Amino acid sequence: MKPIHEKEYQKLFEEVKHEFLAGRITAIRAINREQIARYFSVGQKIIERQEQYGWGKSIVERLASDLQKQFPNDSGFSTRNLWNMRRFYEQYSAHPNLQQLVAEIPWGHNLLIMSKANSIEEAEFYIKQTTLNGWSRNVLLNFIKADTYNASLVEKKQHNFAVTLPEHLAEQAEETIRSEYSLDFLGITKPVKERELENKMIENIRDVLLALGYGFAYMGNQYKIKLGRNEYFIDLLFYHRHLQCMVAVELKAGKFEPSHAAQLNYYLEVLDDTVKQPHENPSIGILLCAEKDNLEVEYALRISNKPIGVAEYSLTKKLPKNLKKVLPEANEIRKLLK
Repeated sequence: MKPIHEKEYQKLFEEVKHEFLAGRITAIRAINREQIARYFSVGQKIIERQEQYGWGKSIVERLASDLQKQFPNDSGFSTRNLWNMRRFYEQYSAHPNLQQLVAEIPWGHNLLIMSKANSIEEAEFYIKQTTLNGWSRNVLLNFIKADTYNASLVEKKQHNFAVTLPEHLAEQAEETIRSEYSLDFLGITKPVKERELENKMIENIRDVLLALGYGFAYMGNQYKIKLGRNEYFIDLLFYHRHLQCMVAVELKAGKFEPSHAAQLNYYLEVLDDTVKQPHENPSIGILLCAEKDNLEVEYALRISNKPIGVAEYSLTKKLPKNLKKVLPEANEIRKLLK
């Protein structure tokens, strides 16, 4: 019998561990889907019986009381929760496209969205964002308070994702980027060079990740990629857990120029050929510049065959009103993280 090779054993251990963890997550999601389906069905039965027999509010109270007696060790049978089930069916019964989506998020998230959303379109927005970003209930509440939905309606994002990525991935990528990023937490009060801006961002990487949004993981700055004997350096490289791809960020201290998009397009080509793993999605590029002309950006992106988004950054303490709606206050997020 051969001796156990420690490195190979650790690899086996990690693979088996992930199998069990993945199994648990799958089981939890299946249980949640089943619970949401039951609540939807109960709400339907209550409404149908009330309409059929002309029953009033008292039927819900009696049903809750009898269910609590029948299932004394189970929660979820309060009068209030039965009314929530009724409202749940009432809100989504005419929207079959949302019935599958609501089953992907916990009941508490659904209740929060139902109580705060002013339209079915707004509810759909927060359901999709919660599913995409894995928001906790507190984080979801924070984004609702920031009126992220209405801000998204007026936000003009510039990218070429629709023509460079598969449809499902393009939609997710579009939701990930913003038209403007506030970097006021860097404490910069005067014009700086690109490397100074980059260094400041590295010093405040946690706040940078919060500004970028949920799902971003930092991989490095001045990230070296090689093609033959030539070396190139990406300003900032991230990995997005939900998009399952690398995100290359290039910083431009001045105004956007078409050559910036061409340069980033080239970096993404090399990155995909030399660094990207087979199971990962195509890498995405984000150009952060101090100023941009929208028409110039539009034409520059037309000739790029790699997915690129162009956004402005602001260094001022006073944020534009529309951006305040998009980004929650840093102090609020820190409190939630604690």
